[in-house]
Amino acid sequence: MLVASAAERNKDPILDVLKQHVDQSPGKKILEIASGTGQHALHIAQHYPNAIIQPSERNPRSLHSIVAYVDKYRLPNIRVPLFIDITKPPDFWNLTSDFAPSDVDVVLNINMIHISSNDAVDGLFSAAGLILKRGTGLLITYGPYKVDGVCRPQSNVDFDASLREQNPEWGLRDIAELKEKALYHRMELIKIHEMPANNHMLIFRRM
Repeated sequence: MLVASAAERNKDPILDVLKQHVDQSPGKKILEIASGTGQHALHIAQHYPNAIIQPSERNPRSLHSIVAYVDKYRLPNIRVPLFIDITKPPDFWNLTSDFAPSDVDVVLNINMIHISSNDAVDGLFSAAGLILKRGTGLLITYGPYKVDGVCRPQSNVDFDASLREQNPEWGLRDIAELKEKALYHRMELIKIHEMPANNHMLIFRRM
C-alpha cells in the first residue's frame, strides 16, 4: 500500500468539510475520481458506513495501492477501484448499474486539477454534470487554486511556476474559470472553504 504524507495531513480537514455537505442517510453514492493511494477513499468509507464509496484511478501503481487498502480493511461499503480515464465520457467507465447517469450523490476529486491536462479538467466537469443527481448532486474538489486571477501566497506562486515548467497545461486553475465550466455543465458553485496549507475545497451543486 502506498502512503502519501499529504493525504494523511489533509484527510481529516477534508472529511470535516464533507460532513457539512453530505449527510449520513443510507445509500449515498460517492464516486472519487483520481483516488491516488486510496487513503481518502478508505477514510471516508470508515466515517460514512452507510454510503457506497467507489474509488477510481488511471495510474496502475495507484490502482494496486487502492486494491491493497480494500483487501486489508475489507469494509463492506468500499468497492474495488475502477480504471477511469477522466478525459473519456462516462460511457467508457464500466460503472455499475447503481451509479447510473443522474443517480450519483457526490463526485469527489482531491488534488488532481492542478496536475491535469485541460481535457482532464473539462472531462471532470462534463462527467459530473451527467452523472450527478439533479438538484442535489455535488461535485466537491480540493486543491490549490487562484482566486480571481490572483495566486497567493508566494509558495503557491512558486508551485504554479514549477508545475508549468513540467507541463504547460498544468498549474493552479482560477476558481472563476472553474465556476464558468460548472455553469456550462449545469452546476453552480455554492461554497468555497478555505483549507490548511493554502488550499480550498469547492462545492458545486448540480442544478
